[in-house]
Amino acid sequence: MKLVLALTLAATLAGHAAAQIAPPNAAGVSMGHVHLNVRDVEEQRKFWTGQFAAVPLKKDGLQGVKIPGMLILFRAQAPTGPSEGSMMDHFGLKVPNLAEALKRCRAAGFNVHSEFKGTEGFPNAYIIGPDGVKIELQQDTSLTVPAIAYHLHYTSPVGEQIALRDWYAKTFSAVVKKRGSHDAADIPGMNLTFGTSKTPPTIPTKGRVIDHVGFEIRNLKAFCRKLEGDGVKLDVAFRKIRRAGIAVAFLTDPTGTHIELTENLDKF
Repeated sequence: MKLVLALTLAATLAGHAAAQIAPPNAAGVSMGHVHLNVRDVEEQRKFWTGQFAAVPLKKDGLQGVKIPGMLILFRAQAPTGPSEGSMMDHFGLKVPNLAEALKRCRAAGFNVHSEFKGTEGFPNAYIIGPDGVKIELQQDTSLTVPAIAYHLHYTSPVGEQIALRDWYAKTFSAVVKKRGSHDAADIPGMNLTFGTSKTPPTIPTKGRVIDHVGFEIRNLKAFCRKLEGDGVKLDVAFRKIRRAGIAVAFLTDPTGTHIELTENLDKF
């Protein structure tokens, strides 16, 4: 019996570790990563591996973990504030059993911010992880893995969320849709949710615990040329990081969310 359980666990972890980010859309775009500023890298790693069975990255010089659908990267730098209050309030995961996930979080001393029925009609909750990173959990009983990436949640003034959604649709060929009652758009591997607030945050993400989000781009050099041709200003132009075998560029969306574009980061 112990051997059967060990083999089952090994198979589950192997499949989970091998999970890749989604294939790109026709424009070459898919979800890549979220990048956190953290006080203690080991504390963050322990949180993600202990609560969501995330798999640590093994690339020299790259600190982080992976779950199906995205990487979560760590920079050893004290954040200027939590995610709540910045332009990206939180990001969301799906879990197979919300009650069990919340029980683990509480037992480990993490704050369950609130429990509620989500906009799609399923049990949801907010938890606050190390450094004030806010995470929304949504129950999906069909899952066969401990957690998967689900959505990024932007917050805009009432009436301005549509313009931001349309910018992502134009810039990254995101497919416009609704997520429950929320205005949203999809790229492969991630839903982009555009929430509203009567007293919206005005703080850009750069420096906060969720410093930036990353999209993986096929043929990044050509993609950057197209962006610049369309009048999009890059904060950091296309460049190759040869020792890491990747290419990167940076830009900022119209409301202050910092975005990294990468090529070949998905191989980690």
